[in-house]
Amino acid sequence: MNKIKSFKILIKKIISVLNRLDMILPPEAKEPDWTSIAFRWQAIGHSGVLHSLPRPHTFPLTRLAAIDKQMAQLVRNTEQFLLGRPANNVLLTGARGTGKSSLIKALLHEYAERGLRLIEVDKHDLTTLPALLLILESRPEKFIVFCDDLSFEDGEEGYKALKTALDGSLSCRADNVLVYATSNRRHLMPEYMDDNVGRGGEIHAREAVEEKVSLSDRFGLWLSFYAFDQNEYLAAAENWLRDFGLTWDETARQAALQWAQTRGSRSGRTAYQFACDWAGRNEVERV
Repeated sequence: MNKIKSFKILIKKIISVLNRLDMILPPEAKEPDWTSIAFRWQAIGHSGVLHSLPRPHTFPLTRLAAIDKQMAQLVRNTEQFLLGRPANNVLLTGARGTGKSSLIKALLHEYAERGLRLIEVDKHDLTTLPALLLILESRPEKFIVFCDDLSFEDGEEGYKALKTALDGSLSCRADNVLVYATSNRRHLMPEYMDDNVGRGGEIHAREAVEEKVSLSDRFGLWLSFYAFDQNEYLAAAENWLRDFGLTWDETARQAALQWAQTRGSRSGRTAYQFACDWAGRNEVERV
């Protein structure tokens, strides 16, 4: 009887160990669904899994307003990439809600048929970015690794992993992969007033500052986004409202202005949120 009891205890311990190993070890190697146009990379251990996204959130570039200059530069860089010509990694920075992420997502709508693919990578999964690049380098498609709302605190591991992947590895950069990142911070790291005089009494203060700007420097193209004025906000609201199949008239215009006033913000994101609310209410009225 004691032997049976001991055996059951042993089995429970083995199962407990196996469950913990499942959380650490990567799953069995499985070929991603390469028919998809959008993916999400999830780090597991020292590697990861590429999950396909069957319904990616994308839309035509014409839906976006007030960012024509930034759009033209990003489209030019992306087309160079698709043609097999030299192209740059891109950092999109600036005011919140001004279309940084939307612009990247819209590229998928425009260029998926020409082989463009989008892979979303959270900053916490960046430590395994080299493993992802190994998977992608032999593929015929062109991949944009999309890092949204990127910023790092001092000491985060993903910071140095991304630096190396961009332009710091001994191996050549994959010709079919670019990194497009968005951030509200130009240098992606927090900066302090005492950086100018040597934080914590650091002797070589300038070297500490250089370390902070070294990541953003590895993006060859910087695109800056600014807060919308009233006309730009209204143009964005009109675009999104027409996307819902509704008419843009004086009533909708006044409602859009009131919406922005209550939110205390004029941006592409605010315009989209207004359009969702206005379209939803008008759908109810038509029913």
